[in-house]
Amino acid sequence: MSRSDEETLAALIEVSRTPEGRKGLSGVLADTLFLLPASPSRLLLLRLRLLRNLLAGDEFNQNAFIQRSGPSVVAASVLSLPSLVPDAVRAALQALGNTALAGEFHRNAVWEALFPEALREFSGVRDTGVLDPLCMVLDTCCGGEGGRRRLNELCDEELGLPILVQVVNTASQVEHKEEWLEWLLFKVCVEEQKFESVFDALCSTNDVDRGEYNAKHAFLLGTLSRCLNNHPKEVAITDSFAHHVFNVHKHAAETVNFTHRGTSPLPTGCPAIDILGYTLQLLRDICAWESSSSETQGPVDSLLQTGLVKHLLKYLGELEPPSTIRKSMSRRQGDNHPALENAKVCPYIGYRRDLVAVIANCLHGRKKVQDEIRKLSGILLLLQQCVIDEDNPYLREWGLLVVKNLLEGNEENQKEISELEMQEPVITPEIANIGLKVEIDKTRRPKLVNTSDVSMSVLK
Repeated sequence: MSRSDEETLAALIEVSRTPEGRKGLSGVLADTLFLLPASPSRLLLLRLRLLRNLLAGDEFNQNAFIQRSGPSVVAASVLSLPSLVPDAVRAALQALGNTALAGEFHRNAVWEALFPEALREFSGVRDTGVLDPLCMVLDTCCGGEGGRRRLNELCDEELGLPILVQVVNTASQVEHKEEWLEWLLFKVCVEEQKFESVFDALCSTNDVDRGEYNAKHAFLLGTLSRCLNNHPKEVAITDSFAHHVFNVHKHAAETVNFTHRGTSPLPTGCPAIDILGYTLQLLRDICAWESSSSETQGPVDSLLQTGLVKHLLKYLGELEPPSTIRKSMSRRQGDNHPALENAKVCPYIGYRRDLVAVIANCLHGRKKVQDEIRKLSGILLLLQQCVIDEDNPYLREWGLLVVKNLLEGNEENQKEISELEMQEPVITPEIANIGLKVEIDKTRRPKLVNTSDVSMSVLK
């Protein structure tokens, strides 16, 4: 390898950064591909970077690349190295990703060259710089006219699923959080309803035997939660995915130790606790999602039929009161108050808030949920969430929203609240600030009455 070769390639790479430069270098592509297989590692990297640039949005170069079996040449050249060099793998995947963006014919050629052997090898490279273009290639190839076939191959238990599992495993280890990964996992798990298959495939033998979760499960759910929260109007939620999330949440709730107070928000580093929280946040955002058609039942309505609200009220009722109320109880009766003896504590900072948030979104515009909460004697419990809690940022705001949505257009709930005998610490200034006030009736009994019609909304 001569110094002049490196300098020449570096100059070509610089020129190829612009559309005009790529057009002018179209004749270089064939020679670069021809020299690629026999290139020493340093020249191989430079030639891959040159190909990457030449293939960026240039239709002529993209077509020439396919005609000369470029995807197979690139994959074979990288895999021939004694060990996979992250920079070389990254450049190769970027070149193939740029090619796949050109259309169905190009996507299919890239897929045929990579699946499954090359993709399996590339997915094992523990480098965040490799993961992003890898996820770009996978996501792009699983879209378009033939995307469904390729997606089904990617989810095949023997050939494709190990690739996805390795992607999640590697991403969880390097804490990769880029959008290509989010879109890929959301497409596979939610839109194509493969969540259960992927989730189960992430289990090790010991996990299955003990019924436990691992860091890969937590990472997957955290990634899906982030995608849904960041792009609520760009994704579609299926009933199947919603039910799987709820089932995982219920199982996690049985697994987590609620006797140890959490000292950090998500992620905590404990898989079971992180899964408990991420599934709650997914449920919060799923329940904020509304069908675009009045004739179509949304996933939240399907979830409500499975007892979602009853479970959430049960979990909330088992917790110790918020810190504001606990302090008031301690001042009046000491630390041995019966309500505190066997109560559970929040396993992570924000757990109570997340429970209340899901309930608030379930209540929005749904009289059946309003009535269900009243029949389950949950009104007083929800009123107690309208306070500041040291372990639950924004609990008060979500508590106020849940009370607003609980009362909107529901005379029965308004009447029940007004008839409650309100005692400290249930009465709070925050409740008064949302249009409720305490009045004293003829019997000198305190009443909480609704004094204004407040518009209700859903928070995320």
